[in-house]
Amino acid sequence: MKVIIYWSNADSTNLLNIVKESLEDLGLSEFIALETSSDENVKTELWITAEPAFIIEEESIEFKDVIFEGIVPEKEEITSMFMSIIGGGEETGADSCGSGGCGSCSGHCG
Repeated sequence: MKVIIYWSNADSTNLLNIVKESLEDLGLSEFIALETSSDENVKTELWITAEPAFIIEEESIEFKDVIFEGIVPEKEEITSMFMSIIGGGEETGADSCGSGGCGSCSGHCG
C-alpha cells in the first residue's frame, strides 16, 4: 500500500508530518510507502479540487483514490483510519466503542 500526499502549500507539510508520525507510532512506516506529489497529472486523474489531498493507492488490486482533500485531520483521526484499513480496530473491553470507552455507545460493554 502507498499513501500519496498531493501538495503545494504549507498545510501539506503539516499533513505529511502527521501521517509520518502516525505510521511510525503504529509500526507501519516500513510497510506503507509515503510519497508526495505535485504532479498536475495526479491532480487531473483524481479530480483533486483542494489541497492538501490524501491519496491511498493499492497496486495489487488497482485501487487509487482520494480519501480526503482540503483538510488536515488530527493525528488521532489518521491513526484510526490506518487501524481501520489494516484491521486493527477490533477491540474489546473498556476501550471498545471508539475512543470514548464503555458507555460511549449503545453496545454491550462488560
